[in-house]
Amino acid sequence: MMSSERGDELLTKITEQIMDALDVETFFVCASEEEGRNLMLGLLKAWGFTDVDVVFAQFEGPGVRVRGRAYVYRPADKYRWLLKDTVPQEGC
Repeated sequence: MMSSERGDELLTKITEQIMDALDVETFFVCASEEEGRNLMLGLLKAWGFTDVDVVFAQFEGPGVRVRGRAYVYRPADKYRWLLKDTVPQEGC
């Protein structure tokens, strides 16, 4: 298992390569659509993302199919992948 510090460094390096956002979709076993939405937002925040949203949720049967989006960059942000010449990076 990787150390927390090493994991944080790897996560930072990977997220710097994301062009705009990260989408995650899953099925949560839960009692309502609202509970599924809250579970997705909580999961994305637990992963360290701060700008998060639910872009799709559908309650059916035992739970909710939900797609969450964690924004790494919004339009007009300073994209690290675009500023490669001004930001020193190791081995991409």
